Parts: sequence; C-alpha cells; structure tokens
Amino acid sequence: MSQKTSAPVKKITFLALFTTLSLAVYAIESAVPPLVPIPGIKLGLANIITLILLRHYSVKDAVIVLLSRILLSALLFGQALSLLYSLSGGLLSLLLMALIMRLLQKNLIFLTGAMGGLAHNMGQLALAYAVTSTKGVLSYAPFLIISGILTGLFTGFCAGFLGKYLPPRPMA
Repeated sequence: MSQKTSAPVKKITFLALFTTLSLAVYAIESAVPPLVPIPGIKLGLANIITLILLRHYSVKDAVIVLLSRILLSALLFGQALSLLYSLSGGLLSLLLMALIMRLLQKNLIFLTGAMGGLAHNMGQLALAYAVTSTKGVLSYAPFLIISGILTGLFTGFCAGFLGKYLPPRPMA
C-alpha cells in the first residue's frame, strides 16, 4: 500500500477507534443508575473523549467523533427526541470548548470541561423550552448549571490525566 492511500486508512481507523471508545463509555454510563434523582443530570463521561480530541488532535476530529457517537447512540439506545437533545447539548458544548481551547492555548483543560458541561446542559435546557414552551422547564436551570460545571470539571480532570498517555497525532 502506498503512503498516499495509507494515510486516509490510518485516519479513518483512528477516528473509528475514538468513536468506539466514546460509544462504549456512553453505553456503560447509560447502564449505571443516576447519581442524583434529578432528570437530565449525569456525569457525561463520553465528553472525556471529546476533550482529548480537542486538546491533542483537532476540532474536525472531535466533531466527527462526537456526531458519530451521538448518531450511533441514538440509533442503538435512544429515541428520536434523545437525538435532538444530544445534538443540541453536544454541539453547543463542542463549540464553546473549541473556542476556550483556542483562547487558553489548550491549557486548563479542567476549565474547558466545566464550561463544556455547562454549555451542554444549557443547550439541552434551551431545546426543552423550545419543544415544550413551558417556563417551568427553566426551574431546572440552577441544578443544571451546578451539575454541568461540577461534572465538566470531573471530565476535564480525567481528560487531562488520560491525555498524558496518548500516542502522537496520526497522519492527516
């Protein structure tokens, strides 16, 4: 196989590996009972993979893996509406984290994770309000703000720790 055809195969394999990791983490977390009895609050461990990709690889890689995981998880574990909530939270979170990574020159990944967790919850809350047109949904905001920041800090610290053990960037 020539070098030209080898690079795309390596890249696709790399992205498939990270998508599989992300989906596996999501599946395991989905099987665990919620930590608190408030709907919509979970650790968001699959975000560790997104943070690692943003910090050590590229925004494009993170987008591909995130969208693949969201689509596959909705297909395998969810419903059509869960796809919309995952997309709204995931894409808003990714956008904000990519911006923060750029501003902070990929430092302070725990802060990036906290802001990503907050953005994820706010994106889902905004969609819930848009879908239901019920102001009562907004009463969840304080809980979702606090949980988003705390769980995002946790995933950020995890991504920072795991990132130390990653191989060098694959061929483009």
